[in-house]
Amino acid sequence: MTLFHLHTHGAAARSQRGFSLLELSVVLVVIGLVLGAVAVGRDLQRSAANQRLSTDFIQGWQLAYEGFFNGVGYPPGDSPTAPTGQVNGGAAAAGTELCGADLINAFLAAGIRLPTGRTEGQQDRYVYLDSNGNPQEVRVCFQSRDWAEPGATVGTFVTRKRNIMVIRGVTFSLAGALDQQIDGRSDARFGRLRDSSFANSVTELNGLAWPIDDRMAFGTTTATSLDESQVAITTALFQMMR
Repeated sequence: MTLFHLHTHGAAARSQRGFSLLELSVVLVVIGLVLGAVAVGRDLQRSAANQRLSTDFIQGWQLAYEGFFNGVGYPPGDSPTAPTGQVNGGAAAAGTELCGADLINAFLAAGIRLPTGRTEGQQDRYVYLDSNGNPQEVRVCFQSRDWAEPGATVGTFVTRKRNIMVIRGVTFSLAGALDQQIDGRSDARFGRLRDSSFANSVTELNGLAWPIDDRMAFGTTTATSLDESQVAITTALFQMMR
């Protein structure tokens, strides 16, 4: 066999050799690092988006409410001639929510600057992405609601009327982000931010978890863990200071 044939045979053998175990291990490690970086980046992006929603939109409406109260001396929707101190406190609208165009017009008529929201005429709405990357819409209203507060005896609670920002379309991740910013911990029963189901729970003496999580599909309370699902939402109530 000539030297040429030996050289050709050796080159062919080397070209047909498979990956070694070490090479495969290195490739798998690199793939794992890339996937981990993508997951971390996605979580950081979602966290930043929730923080922006909380700061720009929810806090924006809170400041607008405070500006309204400071400017006219009563909450939005209340009677200017016989104020009750409650949102929509007039006899005709007592206890109802102040939402949509009525909400926006009441604030604008008082000269209050509103958060940007979705667009002009929809400043009460904000679109964000849930943990699966699907769009969700959060919407705010204001209302005077029953609210559980400590009673005269330790360990007892009573119901009082409080002015509330109603926040619809809240996912578990967003609820946690809002709760951390407003109350410093995630609890659906106590604090200024509560789930609507627990806001007036005078018999519940312990903190409660939010009744949804990101494993649940939209419209259900059963864990499905489907990556493509729009995740479950709830309604949060944010107590105003007055």
